Amino acid sequence: MNNQFLSFVEEQMYLRRYAKRSIQTYLKWINSYIRFHGGQHPATLFDKDVEHFLSHLVSQKHVAANTQAIALNAINFLYKEIVKRPLSPDLRFAKSNRQQKLPTVLTVSEIGLLFKAINANYKLPAALLYGSGLRLMECVRLRTHDIDFDFKNIRVWNGKGGKHRVVTLSDELLSPLRSQIQFVNHYLSLDRSNPDFGGVFMPHGLRNKSPNACFTVGWQYLFPSKTLSIDPESKLKRRHHIDESSLRKAIASAQRAAKIDKRVGPHTLRHSFATHLLQNGADIRTVQDQLGHADIRTTQIYTHILQRGGNAVVSPLKNIF
Repeated sequence: MNNQFLSFVEEQMYLRRYAKRSIQTYLKWINSYIRFHGGQHPATLFDKDVEHFLSHLVSQKHVAANTQAIALNAINFLYKEIVKRPLSPDLRFAKSNRQQKLPTVLTVSEIGLLFKAINANYKLPAALLYGSGLRLMECVRLRTHDIDFDFKNIRVWNGKGGKHRVVTLSDELLSPLRSQIQFVNHYLSLDRSNPDFGGVFMPHGLRNKSPNACFTVGWQYLFPSKTLSIDPESKLKRRHHIDESSLRKAIASAQRAAKIDKRVGPHTLRHSFATHLLQNGADIRTVQDQLGHADIRTTQIYTHILQRGGNAVVSPLKNIF
C-alpha cells in the first residue's frame, strides 16, 4: 500500500503546486507515520494515533521543535487534503523543548581559506551564500533577472514562509555574475535549437500570462544544471537549476581541504554573514531584514556568539588581566 499511496499523495501535492523540496519532506514524514503504525492506512487512524506518533518523535527520536512542527504540518496535509478528515486543532502530544544550538560561524580568515579551496564551479554560488546571506535553496533558485546590477542588490522571491526581500550584492561579485549570465545565455541558445526543449520552469501565475517568457534569458536559472531533464509535473524537457546537494558537497569538500576544524555547510556561510555584519557595527534590525527573519529573536541568536556579547558587554575580567 505504501508506495502506491505515497505516489498518489505526491501527485496530489504537484497538482496543488507544492515545491519539489516540500513534497519530498512531506512524503518522508507521511511514510514515517505509516511505518510507525505498522503500515496501516491513515484513514483507519486519527487524532490519538497522530498524538502518539508526535510524542514518539520527542521521547524516542529527540527531535527539535522545528522538526516536530514540520512532521505535524505533513500529517495535517495528509488528513485535510488526502483523507478528507481534518485533525482536531487541539491535539495533545509531548512537545519538544530541545534547545536550539548556537550556530557555527567561521572567522574571516577561515572564510578566505574556504574560498581558496572550493571547486571553481561552485565558488560563485558559495560567495552569494556568504556575501548576501542567502539560504541554500534561495541561492540555487535565483533567476538571472533577480540580479540588479544598477542598485547592487538581489531580489529574493518566495523565500522561507513565501516572503520576498531585497538583499545586498557585493561589488566583488558584479563581474563574475555578468560572466555567469553570459554562460546562461550560451546554454539557452543551445537549448532553443533542441526541438524537445520546453523552456525553463515558470511560476504558475505567469505560465498563461506570459507563455514565451520561459524562453527568455531573464527567467533562466542563474546556476543551471549541466543537463536537461524531464519536469515531473509537466513532463516537458527543461534545464533545471543545479542540485543543492552538489553545492553542499562542494562546501564540505572545501572545508576538509582547507583543514578547517569546524562542521561547515551552506548555512554556516549565512550564519557567518550575519555575525560578521553585527561585528562590523550593522544594526540588528538591518541584519534581520537581510536574513528575512520574521521575528527579531531569531536574529538575536547571532549576538550570543560575538566576543563582546549581544549588547557590547565587556567582561570585567578585562580589568584584572
